[in-house]
Amino acid sequence: MIHRKGLPAVELSALRRNELVPLLDALQTLDVSDFNYISIHAPSQFEPEWEAALWKRLSNETWRKWPMVVHPDALYDFSLWRRLGSAVCVENMDKRKPIGRSVRELALIFKQLPDATFCFDIGHARQYDSTMTEAYLILREFGARLRQVHVSEVNTNSRHAPLSYASILAFQEVAHLVPSHVPLILETPVREEDIDAEIAKANQALPLDRRTMVA
Repeated sequence: MIHRKGLPAVELSALRRNELVPLLDALQTLDVSDFNYISIHAPSQFEPEWEAALWKRLSNETWRKWPMVVHPDALYDFSLWRRLGSAVCVENMDKRKPIGRSVRELALIFKQLPDATFCFDIGHARQYDSTMTEAYLILREFGARLRQVHVSEVNTNSRHAPLSYASILAFQEVAHLVPSHVPLILETPVREEDIDAEIAKANQALPLDRRTMVA
């Protein structure tokens, strides 16, 4: 679907543990030559005893220079991930998670991973603090690390949803803090025929001179 839309960026997601190896194996034949920006989303949860194997598989892909998005609450041994340097791309979390939700909690994560970059999930930030104050503080503090933005509505059950008028207005409040070169990765669950409309809403929510990217 993304190829047909001619979009220049993609996030390859393996949110479940059993999806990671098939995804990485598929990179040998997967045609991603049309994309200017590619990232990999690592599993969002896994057992401690699997962490070393997960890290090993991802470390084998660092030569690609693709950001590897991680959920900080899923990490156990930060010394492993520190070795991947700027390839690690930390995502801020929603209200369900015990860490990584606020500027203060993210500061503790980046203290452990000083070279890591940042994936700003604007839907998570709004769900955690609907006033967008925390989103503002996060972007002001970690904007220099920003590699990509996840865009969606995140409901009270922490589920991704298409953008609403209310979320568009909220996102506009901090849009000026997102540089125009940073790709937007849409995490909104829509049908193929609704992708163009969702892209238009994303551009309305973050109205800067950029091309919107879809995951």
